[in-house]
Amino acid sequence: MALLRRDALVTRQLLRLLLLHTAWEVGSGQLRYSVPEESKHGTFVGRLAQDLGLEVAELVSRMFRMVSSGRRDYFEVNLQSGVLFVNSRLDREELCGQSPLCAIDLEVIVDKPLRIFHVEVEIQDINDNAPVFPVNEKNLFISESRRPGSRFPLEGASDADIGTNSLLTYKLSLNDYFDVDLQKNNEQRKSLVLLLKEPLDREETSEHSLLLTATDGGKPELTGTVQLMIKVLDANDNAPVFNQSVYEVRLLENATNGTLIIKLNATDLDEGINKDISYSFSNSFNPNLRNMFSLDPNTGEVRFKGELDFENISLYELQIEATDKSAFPLTGHCTLVVEVLDVNDNAPELAVTSLSLPVPEDAPPGTVVALISVSDRDSGDNGKVTCSIPPNLPFRLVSTFKNYHSLVLAEAVDRERVSEYKIVVTARDQGAPSLSASSSILVAISDVNDNAPAFPQPVYTVFVKENNPPGAHLLTVSAWDPDLRENAFVSYSVVERSVGEQPLSSYISVHSESGQIYALQPLDYEELQVLQFQVNARDAGLPSLCGNVSVQLFVLDANDNAPAVSPAGSVGGSPGPELVPLSAGAGHVVGKIRAVDADSGYNAWLRYEVQDPGAAGPFRVGVYSGEISTTRALEEADGPSQSLVILVKDHGEPSLSATATVSLSLVESAQAVRWDSRPRGGSEGPLVDMNVSLMIAICSVSGLFVLVIVVYVGLRCHPGPEVMCGPGKATVVCASEVGSWSYSQRQSRNLCVGEGTAKNDLMVFSPNFPNSTENGEKEKQQAMASSVYGTVACVMSVSLPLNVFPRFY
Repeated sequence: MALLRRDALVTRQLLRLLLLHTAWEVGSGQLRYSVPEESKHGTFVGRLAQDLGLEVAELVSRMFRMVSSGRRDYFEVNLQSGVLFVNSRLDREELCGQSPLCAIDLEVIVDKPLRIFHVEVEIQDINDNAPVFPVNEKNLFISESRRPGSRFPLEGASDADIGTNSLLTYKLSLNDYFDVDLQKNNEQRKSLVLLLKEPLDREETSEHSLLLTATDGGKPELTGTVQLMIKVLDANDNAPVFNQSVYEVRLLENATNGTLIIKLNATDLDEGINKDISYSFSNSFNPNLRNMFSLDPNTGEVRFKGELDFENISLYELQIEATDKSAFPLTGHCTLVVEVLDVNDNAPELAVTSLSLPVPEDAPPGTVVALISVSDRDSGDNGKVTCSIPPNLPFRLVSTFKNYHSLVLAEAVDRERVSEYKIVVTARDQGAPSLSASSSILVAISDVNDNAPAFPQPVYTVFVKENNPPGAHLLTVSAWDPDLRENAFVSYSVVERSVGEQPLSSYISVHSESGQIYALQPLDYEELQVLQFQVNARDAGLPSLCGNVSVQLFVLDANDNAPAVSPAGSVGGSPGPELVPLSAGAGHVVGKIRAVDADSGYNAWLRYEVQDPGAAGPFRVGVYSGEISTTRALEEADGPSQSLVILVKDHGEPSLSATATVSLSLVESAQAVRWDSRPRGGSEGPLVDMNVSLMIAICSVSGLFVLVIVVYVGLRCHPGPEVMCGPGKATVVCASEVGSWSYSQRQSRNLCVGEGTAKNDLMVFSPNFPNSTENGEKEKQQAMASSVYGTVACVMSVSLPLNVFPRFY
């Protein structure tokens, strides 16, 4: 029972440690897994979705994907379970060589929203490589004069594994003379030597055959062997000796062919031929290295003759022998270590691993557009890479993880201003001189409905003649929307309102697609002169946007109304025939025709004339005033009555007319005129009163001829009464800018003369333009040009001389 409790306690502690480790991994921003090399396809690595906090059911909808850093797909994720498993064979030695840490970096990307997770899978080494010696058999020549304790370097075995799996121990087959020893030259290299324990005697044993076994530290252990053939030499007791056992040289990887690396120097204490030394590479020297290095056998100069590449091999170890020229030569050994120094000979590499295009123009700043990975095969500063994009762009680069950068939106974009951006991403290392590489990303901006339709002008003005046919095209309005597709599709409509008692839609309509405006019914200037309305333009976006424009429709007058004489059948407001005294002289006004025209402008400007000039007799009519006056003194021969047919015409095209018949009765007595006629214009009253006074005076002195003569002379000498014309209203016809005419009221005074014929009638025209801002300056000029167009004058009946003996009827 106590044992079970202890096991449970240990289990809880292990779980607590595991949870702490997992929390530390998640807090650091990176997941880490490990898997042994040579794992089979389908080997479980970890519950990736669960460890990342993702719902397995959302992996497909969120476009779950995994990107490996430049290598083939060694791992795969089951989208149904979220489990990470081995996809292809893993060979740690192939992937990482002798690197102590072998890991594959994975980038996990999900959308909606876009998130990036970094996963590292460590490839664990297994003991799958046995130690290997350079050769299967090694020949050694050792003089019998060598003393115990002498050391002879051996080429050790190599193991492709790492860690304890590559930790080698050596064992020599059982003998009395030799043993092996592993010496540490420094922290990185170890030298294997053959140690002489007892003096050699060639005469007793001339050759020794030993088996050297190398065993690694893996489980199970793996071994490798080499056969050592040791020949004992006689005589030459001193071998050449180098001044140091290990030479270390640094060489730039861009060294030219023939560069001197080092000049070796070995000495031999013997004399004669046993002192002469020849330099050579060890028999165990890699044949491939012979094509890269040369050794002068006489001088000991080592030169470079191939091509160096730091990125492939950064360290070379050359085993060099110095052999004397004795019949039984002795050999001295040294190791030449050539360290290759990196130069900046590799440009950075760029790769775009993920794109989120196109970018909506309403995307908020911080939106991730692309994921960019950079790498450089060089090392140190030569391999440190910085990324940049051109300035003055609404984008920026954000470093995310190791050599990954995110291209994000820095500020709002506007498709109508710039529809796409060509972004050149430049990666530059910190070498001297630095190298760079660039890649272009074309970022398209998608449209959103953020522009309302706009008209090119705030107000449209159109002039239309009245009596237009139904369905007549009036004008076309057009609005422009800089958006795309349905966001730029504009439809038109009229903003409904009332025009009098009718709706606007009963007068005009607009085509929803073309913007053409049509008249639905004939327009009548006498009813409607100006029609103002608004046209609405709306796009098809969601939500839709709209804009309005004002339309001013001016109806132009047409000559569609004939003149009308008012009141019908009368002249000057007098019923029945006009009474004209026979005593009336030339220019005497006997009546006036009054006519109106419902049109305006020239179409309402009336002209009066006698229809049959030959039948007018002693009468005429004022061309523009309509006043009927005498052209000469009346005579009895003119008859008791006359009838005049007056033709009233307007100035329209074509001209319309009306006729009025005026009956004139000639009377003998001026008193009768007073009884039967009304005063006209306020100028005949004094004349009638004066005639009555004269008649009373004549009756009182009829018997006295002289008195009559005196009275007659007095009357002839008495000046005629001065007649003043009171102010009256005159209708002035005004010209508009389009050639039509309209009424305007002006004050005028009649200029009267005592004798003679009446003056010709003149009319004053002044422009009466519609109030339009577009024509303001033009209107001013035309108004000034037409302000003085004529002079107003009036026609006044002239007092006729009275006969001395008037006749009464």
